[in-house]
Amino acid sequence: MPEQVARAPGLARRLACAVYESLVLAALVLIATFPFLAIAGDSTGGIRRHLLQAYVLFVAGTYFVGFWTRGGQTLAMKTWRIRLESAGGGPVGLAPAVRRYVLALAGAAALGLGFFWALVDREGLTLHDRLAGTRLVDLRPIGAPT
Repeated sequence: MPEQVARAPGLARRLACAVYESLVLAALVLIATFPFLAIAGDSTGGIRRHLLQAYVLFVAGTYFVGFWTRGGQTLAMKTWRIRLESAGGGPVGLAPAVRRYVLALAGAAALGLGFFWALVDREGLTLHDRLAGTRLVDLRPIGAPT
């Protein structure tokens, strides 16, 4: 049986997965902020606001890194049949997953330029995937209906 070539998911699949991911992440962050607010109280200003923002980034990072290092798929990625793997095709380790998360945050903060990189990359990789040594793979069989 011939080995199947890994291919990057298309832009529409990535965007659909991102929308789904944002819904899951919104629910996670909503639930995760309750204990923080119960302890810290009003966090709309001052140092508590910055601590809450750092806490939310930590919670989101734990979600992503945890799923990426245990099977390569978040809940949304499982639904859309997309997996994160190392550039060589193996599982993603802790350091590359953390590096990918931090670089993705930087790419998003730079007006999404790290994500738009995928439109010009020869392999369809985002800048954070290129720098972290990871890639997204479309798990649908070749020739599957879109």
